[in-house]
Amino acid sequence: MRVALVSISVLLSLLLAAPVGASPVEDGQSAYERGDYHAALMLLRPEADAGNAEAQFVIGRMHNLGHGLAQDDIEAVRWYRRAAEQGLARAQYSLGFHYEEGLGLVRDLAEAVRWYRLAAGQGYAEAELVLGGLYYDGRGVQRDHAEAARWWRRAAESGIARALHNLAFLHEDGQGVVRDLAEAARLYRQAAERGHAGAQFNLGAMYHDGRGVERDEAEAVRWWRRAAEQHDRQAQGNLGFMYAEGRGVAQDHAEAVRWYRLAAAQGHVEAQASLGFALERGRGAAQDFAEAARWYRLAAAQGHAVAQHNLGALYLEGRGVTQDFVQAHMWFNLASARGLPVAAEARDRVARRMTPAAVLEAQRLAREWRVATPTQ
Repeated sequence: MRVALVSISVLLSLLLAAPVGASPVEDGQSAYERGDYHAALMLLRPEADAGNAEAQFVIGRMHNLGHGLAQDDIEAVRWYRRAAEQGLARAQYSLGFHYEEGLGLVRDLAEAVRWYRLAAGQGYAEAELVLGGLYYDGRGVQRDHAEAARWWRRAAESGIARALHNLAFLHEDGQGVVRDLAEAARLYRQAAERGHAGAQFNLGAMYHDGRGVERDEAEAVRWWRRAAEQHDRQAQGNLGFMYAEGRGVAQDHAEAVRWYRLAAAQGHVEAQASLGFALERGRGAAQDFAEAARWYRLAAAQGHAVAQHNLGALYLEGRGVTQDFVQAHMWFNLASARGLPVAAEARDRVARRMTPAAVLEAQRLAREWRVATPTQ
């Protein structure tokens, strides 16, 4: 009897000490996360067929992203719907996204809102963020900035950087909330510290202008640099300006040119014009009239009046381009139409050196350019 009791005790201790194995769903999710899609499918498909919402969601994602299965939005929607109807928040969010984008089904913003709202009602922060955006834009619901603020506030409480940024923007502009620049700066800072480039740029602007915080150009430079390092073209352009002018940082024309180039390559019009000027003057880089003309032309095509004027001046003098009074007159004329008085004076001066037929040709080119270019 004693021997039997000891044997039972040993058996019980072994059973209690044995680790509890993970469920097939947990094993399948782990396989999916490490990229073993075949193993994930083998483990999860039977569970999904049996009605497990988590397994259904992952099968839907596999169809959605083409992970181990053919990419198929219709199948993704089918599996997301099965999981969503069981109340799985992330499936409800994914189904809402497919309705919003019209992926695998007919686009239906009202239905997207319905599914986002179900997920958001469970505290799913990404759904709260998107729902706020739909209320802000008035897509699928009546536009309501106060309701946008409410949903973005809920998402912000979960630490979502975009929600913090968006809520800060509402406080800065007084949309849906009482205008409060100090609160805007506080929220921008929280988003900026989480790495949100737009918030870093906006916080820098508030320090530059002294809105909601004490004016501090060095602090503006610090935040613009963080945004610029994330390829924010506005921040890159502003940082170039601060280096060129020596504001908030030691003046450094070469560093200004470096940041102007980065912003200009992304189409930032002020940076393109400033880079053209730096190259024309040989300030921070070797003087290069042809390269200056190239950047002026890109900015001029976006309707930048000073770049149009400066490009006209290069044509007038034949620097970096073949001398051409017709082109000079055209660009001066376009800059003048944008309200630059010096351009009107330059246009009239070059006109006195042109034949009447050449002036008419320049005027025709300017008219055609305005028609073809929406920015003018």
